[in-house]
Amino acid sequence: MCRETGLLCTKYLKVSHIKAISRKTTVKSELGIHARPAAMIAKAAADAVGEVWLVREGEKADATSIIDILTLGCSKGVEIEIEVEDASDRPVLDRIFELIETDE
Repeated sequence: MCRETGLLCTKYLKVSHIKAISRKTTVKSELGIHARPAAMIAKAAADAVGEVWLVREGEKADATSIIDILTLGCSKGVEIEIEVEDASDRPVLDRIFELIETDE
């Protein structure tokens, strides 16, 4: 809120929060997200301009970290959300979505 007018003042907001986008999906692979797909997700996330997160039941993991991804324990049928903090990273979000949805 702007101190002078009481209105919402954008100069106090972080731009990254305004541009953040996310997409939900369900893990399709019989093996869940194990080391190989976690490495592929981390590699894709490393191409992002901003931060990329995987979220499972409120627990957030850095998508550029294989260990963080594995810590989520995403088995087949688990719903996860992919979040990117910069809208220009939409192709990264879509690539990670495809990796998670692939039944490999």
